Amino acid sequence: MKLAVIGATGMVGEVMLQILSERNFPYSELIPVASERSVGKKVICGSNSYTVVGLETAISMKPDLALFSAGGSTSLEWAPKFAEAGTLVIDNSSAWRMDPAKKLIIPEINANQLTSSDKIIANPNCSTIQMLVALAPLQENYGIQRIVVSTYQSITGTGVKAVQQLENEYKGEKGEMAYPYPIHRNALPQCDVFMDNGYTKEEMKLVNETRKILNDNSIGVSATAIRIPVVGGHSESINVQLKKDFDLAEIRKLLSESPGVIVQDNPETNTYPMPIYAEGKNEVFVGRIRKDESQDKTLNLWVVADNLRKGAATNTIQIAEYLLQENLI
Repeated sequence: MKLAVIGATGMVGEVMLQILSERNFPYSELIPVASERSVGKKVICGSNSYTVVGLETAISMKPDLALFSAGGSTSLEWAPKFAEAGTLVIDNSSAWRMDPAKKLIIPEINANQLTSSDKIIANPNCSTIQMLVALAPLQENYGIQRIVVSTYQSITGTGVKAVQQLENEYKGEKGEMAYPYPIHRNALPQCDVFMDNGYTKEEMKLVNETRKILNDNSIGVSATAIRIPVVGGHSESINVQLKKDFDLAEIRKLLSESPGVIVQDNPETNTYPMPIYAEGKNEVFVGRIRKDESQDKTLNLWVVADNLRKGAATNTIQIAEYLLQENLI
């Protein structure tokens, strides 16, 4: 198993290397890949050091599997080239998610859609992944009518530049800005660029990806995405209207038994999910589970996950693990 990690020096790429080591992913050769300015640098995976190569060199090495986390434009140009060379690609950018010919996969939900004919597989958006890991069991058991979600997203979703901006502002130093405004002691109601309908791209990803992954275009989704000065993970306030009535105890039991979910929900002990506890973990944490007293068959949830892990690197590697398990690589 020759494994290439494209974008190995970026924030998600570095986490991918950590998780590959943690989960003992069975590669025989690791090929870290990055842009030309990073070629020759060293990266660490487990106890070993590897030298970064460029994209052309990586293709010539004929990897069996390539995990992409290098941005949409890189994926659009290079993922097909890797696929044509016989490499199976799992892409973490937005490039292929809404392509009708590409599968959009969260392993706990729809990995069984994958076949040996899939050469480029799309990894969903971080905020979509954690929301649907929590909501897919509800869709299966009760049906979902409508979702209203507000996200409170970590600056790590923007990248190193945003982390540096927050650190500079915290110290009172001037520096390069990732955002149009300060992020320290602030909340920005803008994740990604605005579209013609007044929503941001991030908000529309939640709408469109949800319908594709759950295979149900009738689900109403309304999203507001907010960037906050947090590094540990994304949080989401979710109001979900179900098609069938429910009992709260049944909901808690269902979620606690769902793969990839950890329920943290005890108001008496102030127990609820927070980014400070989700950071560095691979699960999705669900709490503040309560009925919406203003609307029938409607539930409120608070959902938190490490966006660099389950929202990106972990989900990508879980897809790869499934492919190996089913002999699809």
